[in-house]
Amino acid sequence: MGVLRLLAVAFTCCWWPPGSQGKTLRGSFSSAAAREAQGQSIGHFEFHGDHALLCVRINNIAVAVGKEAKLHLFQAQEWLKLQDISHGYSCSEKLSKAQLTMTMNQTEHNLTVSQNPYPQTWNVFYADKYTCIGDNENSQVEDIPFEMMLLNPDAEGNPLDHFSAGESGLHEFFFLLVLVYFVIACIYAQSLWQAINKGGPMHMILKVLTTALLLQAGSALANYIHFSSYSKDGIGVPFMGSLAEFFDIASQIQMLYLLLSLCMGWTIVRMKKSQSRPLQWDSTPASTGIAVFIVITQSILLLWEQFEETSPHSYYSHHNLAGILLIILRICLALSLGYGLYQITAVERSTLKREFYITFAKGCILWFLCHPILACISIIFNDYQRDKVITIGVILCQSVAMVILYRLFLSHSLYWEVSSLSSVTLPLTISSAHKNRPHF
Repeated sequence: MGVLRLLAVAFTCCWWPPGSQGKTLRGSFSSAAAREAQGQSIGHFEFHGDHALLCVRINNIAVAVGKEAKLHLFQAQEWLKLQDISHGYSCSEKLSKAQLTMTMNQTEHNLTVSQNPYPQTWNVFYADKYTCIGDNENSQVEDIPFEMMLLNPDAEGNPLDHFSAGESGLHEFFFLLVLVYFVIACIYAQSLWQAINKGGPMHMILKVLTTALLLQAGSALANYIHFSSYSKDGIGVPFMGSLAEFFDIASQIQMLYLLLSLCMGWTIVRMKKSQSRPLQWDSTPASTGIAVFIVITQSILLLWEQFEETSPHSYYSHHNLAGILLIILRICLALSLGYGLYQITAVERSTLKREFYITFAKGCILWFLCHPILACISIIFNDYQRDKVITIGVILCQSVAMVILYRLFLSHSLYWEVSSLSSVTLPLTISSAHKNRPHF
């Protein structure tokens, strides 16, 4: 498992998608691309308020005027209706139904998107006089380089906010999260370090759990750095955004490895052990094989989801097949581990051990089920709020799960006393038959 975990992390590092662009967009308006797709898709943004702004800068004015270049803005719901084949709209009819249109005949253009009673997603498309005709030769003309800024009004009503409605508040959230991590580190770092150095039955558990916690803290810090820069230029630091996603995925793999290592012997091997020693953790071919399969499956699904996700700030959301499979995997893991722990508590006579297992089950179930439950709860919110609800909710729930596990493994009334009663029957301890065998 130790080699597998290292390979999974290394694989994630090497095969990682480049950072996505922010809401300051740079590129080229292409007649060929616009003609092929009946309008070149430039981007989308969730505007809100009465003074939202779209600002475009171009250099080649003569080409833009000659091609009759225009930008068309559609509300997302209206655009979906236009895509309905049953209506049979032609290319020109679709473009004529744009809610807002901007003719590009100057170096800089500002378009105010106002009267938004609630945040709405707007799609931006480029089109020119060659878009709806079948002349391939005329459409092969010079492209127009551009820079576009999509801005929402700030607290004072000035269009200076680069965050869309669905991203607002995330910068402040990650700042508070980093601050909490810093304060907790100042208070508990020394005592935790001493507990890890003492060794004992909880030594490896604390090492793996602390590694996962550090990865989560690193993800929060990288996100804060990215959002701090993003708030100023609408681009941010794409590398830091990708690094935050990598740290989060590595933390997910680390926690899965820990929970499987703790539970695998309890749920699978217990049938082969005597009832007097039902909790001994052991690396049998069956438990190791299942653990390896689950870790590799989750790693592949997490990477697959990131490569298919188009939004740079919604890596906790599940908008594709990989995300749905991840939710199903987490539900199956929670049910499996919960059932295995229920079987143990049903036959356990010691009140102290039962309390330990129940508390551990709470941490496991919270970690695995927070994603699926929040994904279901988010349905009652508006579209622009769903990603934010899932992102903030998952981070908070998984932080609470880590607190539960830390309290459990550092508690002198639970794990420590259980280990003193019968250390050979605890998970991740060295049994008499495997004293010289590492378990990681």
